Amino acid sequence: MKIHTTKLQGVFTVENDNFRDERGSFVKIFHEDTFKDRGLEHDFKESFYSVSKKDVIRGMHFHLPPKDHTKLVYVTRGSLIDVVLDIRKNSKTYGEYLATKLTSDNNTMVYIPKGFAHGFLSLEDNTCMIYLQTGVYSKEHDSGIHVESFEFDWGVKDPILSQRDTTFPALKDFKSPF
Repeated sequence: MKIHTTKLQGVFTVENDNFRDERGSFVKIFHEDTFKDRGLEHDFKESFYSVSKKDVIRGMHFHLPPKDHTKLVYVTRGSLIDVVLDIRKNSKTYGEYLATKLTSDNNTMVYIPKGFAHGFLSLEDNTCMIYLQTGVYSKEHDSGIHVESFEFDWGVKDPILSQRDTTFPALKDFKSPF
């Protein structure tokens, strides 16, 4: 397992070892000591997965304090462009984003700490994204930023968005508590 820094302080990509043989493959996605040694949160409380059609955009989601949490995300089927947006008001990279291609073959994960919004674009039908979270879902603290309100070009003419995701405020109108 190799953990790589990114241009967004606190956000990491994680390259997992993939052990292949005649039976298929075996991938370790989490090792507590590795995360602990890097000073990363590692006490995951809840896990989800989503299955998305091609051209679905989910995001840009986060939880408000005090129910904010860290996420670790990866893909087990298909491919997507994962996007992390810095919404920490005093950060040098506020409003900047990181886009990472995650596929079922590249064994890459993204570690997303508190203070970042997260979303993705599914590049093919039936893409499965797994989420590990250090906090438990709270409807009252669930929030987001509109996907078309910052500089990222999703590259999709007619994206499929949930009704909820279309109601999020633009980044310029968001009052960050982070």
